[in-house]
Amino acid sequence: MAVRPIRVFSDPVLRSVAAPVHDFDRELRGLVKSLTATMRAGAGRAGLAAPQIGVSLRVVVYSYDGKSGCLVNPRLELSERRITADEACLSAPGLWRPLERSYMVTARGRDAFGKPVTVRALGVLARVLQHEVDHLDGVLFSDRLEDGERQRFLAEVMSG
Repeated sequence: MAVRPIRVFSDPVLRSVAAPVHDFDRELRGLVKSLTATMRAGAGRAGLAAPQIGVSLRVVVYSYDGKSGCLVNPRLELSERRITADEACLSAPGLWRPLERSYMVTARGRDAFGKPVTVRALGVLARVLQHEVDHLDGVLFSDRLEDGERQRFLAEVMSG
């Protein structure tokens, strides 16, 4: 499958809530292959959500520290333990900011064939899954920054 261009922060598709997937068919599996190829095309890419390639469906792919896969229609259970670490987004390349997120998540969804999937993740992979599921809800990581930091971030996005 082809590597697809990643949508930038100003693209309206990144602000809309993605539609749930109902059909686990060849088209969905093609989307997962395109997402995976696009994610793997660049260094440091650990996750990608369908809206980032212009497809408003609830699909994410991830690959970090030996764990990889896709989640269709994911739901997250977040731990109360929180940790702050630097985070960035492929839709605003090169702009890192410290952000607090849950340290551990349990993600439940389906694979590309409709089979139930559960992923338990800690640390960076937990952060990746939270970041990508946010994309499905039209939430950008900058939305979670404190006001002053968000303003500085948006100024950099607009000037770049």
